[in-house]
Amino acid sequence: MKTNIFNICLPMLLLCGAITSGCEQDDLWEIFPDSETTVVQNVVDGIEFKFCLLNEAGEAVTVFNESENFIFLFSFKNLMNDDITVTTEFIVDDFYRVYKRSSNDLIDMGKPWTGTWCEYSLVPHEISLEPNMEKTIKCPWILTETDYPDHPLCMSESKDYLAIGEYVTSFDLDFHYKINNQGKNITGETFKINFKIQ
Repeated sequence: MKTNIFNICLPMLLLCGAITSGCEQDDLWEIFPDSETTVVQNVVDGIEFKFCLLNEAGEAVTVFNESENFIFLFSFKNLMNDDITVTTEFIVDDFYRVYKRSSNDLIDMGKPWTGTWCEYSLVPHEISLEPNMEKTIKCPWILTETDYPDHPLCMSESKDYLAIGEYVTSFDLDFHYKINNQGKNITGETFKINFKIQ
């Protein structure tokens, strides 16, 4: 019985494909200053997530000029046919935190916000979204009269302008929501933006 090359190669190709597909990191959403896109965007379980940095003109970019303010933007949109209610547990300590790259180290530069629901402590700490409704949470690095954080974030003091260099901001998503009174949770997704001040 003659064995043809196809019968030998096919199983090997399938095995290689299975091994390499297990190495993909679909849960890490990352962009760089030289990336084609400037917005981290993906849909998970019927919710569209976006994360980006905006320049003073309101454009999503990853390269900023020295002494230029920038704004963090995180949004989530309900693409399902039912209303959802989102808790703010996704706003963890690293949410909008910035690190400066220095050789092989990361230097913690802090985060722009100082708390959540500060002057709204008596209202429900949930965000309700009807179908196709989107919630955007912006927060500037530098607090000004025109640039201030969206609720539920609050900011009691401003940061200093970042010096020329390379930076990174990232957070792990822990997104709790209810749909039809049933609790759901999206975890294991990491949003990461590498950016530059020049």
